[in-house]
Amino acid sequence: MAKKEEKETEESVQEKYVKAGKILQTARENAKKRIKPGQKLLEIAEKIESDIIEMGAKPAFPVNLSINETAAHFTPAFNEELTLKETDLLKVDLGAHIDGFIADAAFSINPSNDFAKLIEASEKALENALASVKQGATIGKIGEEIEKTIKAYGFNPIQNLSGHELGEFQQHAGISIPNISRNDSRKLEAGHAYAIEPFATNGKGFVKESMQSEIFALDEPKQVRNSQARQILEFILDNYDTLPFAERWIAKAKELKLSEFQRKIAMRELLKNKCIKAYPVLKEENGKLVSQTETSIFINEKEVIILL
Repeated sequence: MAKKEEKETEESVQEKYVKAGKILQTARENAKKRIKPGQKLLEIAEKIESDIIEMGAKPAFPVNLSINETAAHFTPAFNEELTLKETDLLKVDLGAHIDGFIADAAFSINPSNDFAKLIEASEKALENALASVKQGATIGKIGEEIEKTIKAYGFNPIQNLSGHELGEFQQHAGISIPNISRNDSRKLEAGHAYAIEPFATNGKGFVKESMQSEIFALDEPKQVRNSQARQILEFILDNYDTLPFAERWIAKAKELKLSEFQRKIAMRELLKNKCIKAYPVLKEENGKLVSQTETSIFINEKEVIILL
């Protein structure tokens, strides 16, 4: 009886990953059709997030809209005025979850089509990585395929960004899947979900943290003196659990009714007390470009399921 219940649980988990993947696939395809030069990044992010919610899932993290040398972790602020330019290389990283089970994906857009080769490098690297996974390759071999493919296009993989295991209410769980060759003989395991996300660049292949952070996540719930900080912390626990959230989500939460000054002071206290952690915007060297392509998979005893 116990074994049957365990099997049903595993099937239920797979179903939730698959459902999250289907919803995210639709949201991704809608975004590809809609995104145009001149649009505000805030408008793009909010529309993708509302699509995910309207289809019956929740955003697994704030939509990342990273432009040019910015590689990851940029999401628009609540009052963001930045718009997409014709010559920009935009990375759109989006996620959806069903009861904490996450599908994670990303694609790159360059309206002027000047950087098509760089985008193709990350897309082909993902294609070859997925082929390796299906053949039962080791984690090191998957990274080798990504690195080899990107370098064949004349670019560099970003060595300090990687794919990752997906856990329940954990966007980055367990093992990492490198974008470079490594001596790692482990294989991806049945019953687990993973995101594979090659980053290609005409830069050095190494990103650094900037001073800017608009994305945060719960670190450790603790008692804090500021009443607004306590209010925000409770809201985070109720709505996001351990998944990342945007400060603009806090700013627009009608339940909180906080002024900008109150919110800023409260967020600062939560960070100071290590109740929450920040995700700094990650950048390549100035003037260089980054492309990103990502999908998620779930592995069962019989097959590798590409979620989108």
